[in-house]
Amino acid sequence: MLEIYKKEKSKKTRDRKLIEFTCDKFANYKTAFNKLFNRVCKLNFGISIAYQKHGVKHNNNPIERYNGKTKDRIISIRSSFKSFYGAKCFLDLRRTIHNFVNPNQELGGKTPVEEADIKLKLGRNKLLDLIRFVRDNYTSLT
Repeated sequence: MLEIYKKEKSKKTRDRKLIEFTCDKFANYKTAFNKLFNRVCKLNFGISIAYQKHGVKHNNNPIERYNGKTKDRIISIRSSFKSFYGAKCFLDLRRTIHNFVNPNQELGGKTPVEEADIKLKLGRNKLLDLIRFVRDNYTSLT
């Protein structure tokens, strides 16, 4: 971000091509942005969650849905993480399941990994096969 800003800072403010952040109308986002990135990035603040239908490039529906599902899962397991490591493991597992196991409707029933054309021979029980794949390949590397 700083490298881009250094290249662009000699231009007029309206002509600068900086990294852009897009968020909805939650005021804490604007406060945090102003503290951390005020002059080195741009902020599209107040974008409606369904704004893409109006021709705007950015849309936060996918991340809002992902965050909502993560929050629902944390509530349903009644977890108060005892450590940062425990929370990190939980979120890593969520990301793995999202990318390798759960099919995505927007991708025509494929997982993101399948859509990226990454060839892993995962059978019907994708998570178990993925665990075995990692175990077998990890032990061969050590």
